[in-house]
Amino acid sequence: MKTAYKFRLYPNRQQKAQLALTLDTSRHLWNKALADRKNAWEREGITRSYEDQAALLVFEKQSNPYLNAVHSQVEQDVLRRLQKSFDNFFRRVREGARKKGYPRFKSINRYSSVTYPQSGFKLNGSRLILSKISGGIRTFVHRPIVGRIKTCSIKRDKTNAWYVIFTTELENPIKRETKTAIGVDLGITHAAVTSDGQYFDYPKYHVQAEKKNRAANKSLHRKKLGSNNRKKAQTKLARIAKRVTNLREEFLHQVSRKLVNSADRIVFEDLNIQNMLKNHCLAKHIQDVSWGKLISFTVSKAERAGKTVILVNPYNTSQRCSACGEIVSKKLKDRVHICSRCGLIICRDLNASMVIRTLGLREIACGEPTSGFGLCPK
Repeated sequence: MKTAYKFRLYPNRQQKAQLALTLDTSRHLWNKALADRKNAWEREGITRSYEDQAALLVFEKQSNPYLNAVHSQVEQDVLRRLQKSFDNFFRRVREGARKKGYPRFKSINRYSSVTYPQSGFKLNGSRLILSKISGGIRTFVHRPIVGRIKTCSIKRDKTNAWYVIFTTELENPIKRETKTAIGVDLGITHAAVTSDGQYFDYPKYHVQAEKKNRAANKSLHRKKLGSNNRKKAQTKLARIAKRVTNLREEFLHQVSRKLVNSADRIVFEDLNIQNMLKNHCLAKHIQDVSWGKLISFTVSKAERAGKTVILVNPYNTSQRCSACGEIVSKKLKDRVHICSRCGLIICRDLNASMVIRTLGLREIACGEPTSGFGLCPK
């Protein structure tokens, strides 16, 4: 099982310049390799492979001194990325995808990370030592790394902050025996409501930052193209977006951790979020609360804990009574579930989470996808 650890880097001025040079050299190598593939096909009908370009790289380094300033495995990883981009492009062509996504040339703002795939890096306490970079880079290691480090990626974001991402490999945990299960209903006001009565209210960070975001956007568009003031305005706008992202992810990590700690099996609805985003009245709020990321975080934490996440059919989960199975039609504005058959009066979201839990338990018992409610059809 693979796990990623992301830590903030604090390079000094010299190290920043060397890291920026590594990024820029890798970007030029990408563009040159892409141009080579394009020209080879258009002029000679030849398809270049990763192995072909890796062999050419050896001769290119003899005549280009800039390439010697970057670790050799970093340069090889650039060519592997390009090969992967072409593989994905050809796959989309075979599948008949609407957007084929032919690999594109990278501008200075579109190439932000490099990877040391096997060697050339070492974490020594709170110092990261990289090949071709002088000295150890100060690193904020805020949690211990578990497992054997496989790769090291260096990334620069839009606010010019630097990060290191370690990918580790460890043995798959032993699956726990399922003793407890909860259903989780995802929403906007309540980001998540569990069948055991937990409510997680999302603070709507994006909505809170809209005023600052509009002001920063206006300031950006008043600045002259290419000026230093425009670059400062771009950085300020990026910092607002970054803060919203950080706050949102902190909230989602906390909620997913509580969900995993509360049960051995967590049941979510298998929502088609892309279709739901077509509702222009709710799209902004759905994107803000990030249901897909919450499910992804929960799955990741559950795997490490030896627990399980199940996705069930969302059909009628908000309309069905959790006590008797009766369909009780409700509009989106109706926040209370009132069943005329059994007399159950309960919060709409809590009722839905209990229905989701029942569907999850039914799927476990029957060993088949859920499409209804009640007893196994066997």
